[in-house]
Amino acid sequence: MPLFHAVVSWYNLRVIRENLKILEERLEAACVRSGRRREELRLMAVSKTQPLERIQEAYDAGLRLFGENRVFEAAEKFSGRFPEAELHLIGHIQRNKAQKAVEIAECIQSLDAVRTAKALDSHAARIDRKISVLIEVNTGGEDSKQGIREEKDLHTLVDSIMACRNLELRGLMTMAPFIDDTNIIRKCFRSLHAIRHKCAESYGAGYFDVLSMGMTNDFEIAVEEGSTLVRIGTALFGAR
Repeated sequence: MPLFHAVVSWYNLRVIRENLKILEERLEAACVRSGRRREELRLMAVSKTQPLERIQEAYDAGLRLFGENRVFEAAEKFSGRFPEAELHLIGHIQRNKAQKAVEIAECIQSLDAVRTAKALDSHAARIDRKISVLIEVNTGGEDSKQGIREEKDLHTLVDSIMACRNLELRGLMTMAPFIDDTNIIRKCFRSLHAIRHKCAESYGAGYFDVLSMGMTNDFEIAVEEGSTLVRIGTALFGAR
């Protein structure tokens, strides 16, 4: 490796490790405020749009859970690399991307349609693979975001997933509006927590042990409202 690139890589790794240290301190403080243990919470490095070199630096810093939005971009970056990495797809999955999605990901966090669930299950069955899924719920009611909005649609999708042999339902995911009003943000996360509680009572807690909510701008609120997995990009890698 040329000296210049080696120096840049060393510097970037140092920055990521420092950002990770700050994140851990903030996560720990949020857990203390809400009477929780840090061990209850997973930290995802959202590596979408990040070049391979930055992902390598995050991996070298000890991160193992990564989130990507685009299926084929994720395949290009992760296939054959990072043997201990756990890849989740967090962007909307189209049916024509379902085959590649089940080949590369351990979990798909953005499932919101019965037809997509059936496509994922069909492709997973062909390669004899089990895929974890989360149902995306649009708790903010934003037209610009994907996700289930109606309770009846949620139950229909849950029933469909449970009928799939190669899909394993693990929980729920949401994105709060990108705004400064913390009351609205907290309401969105509190709503998902309540939905999870009702679903766990109806179907069994084992199907809903994951609550994926909270990003760079709102993860501390999410932790206080019961998140078990936060998705962090900017606070870890820096502004794109």
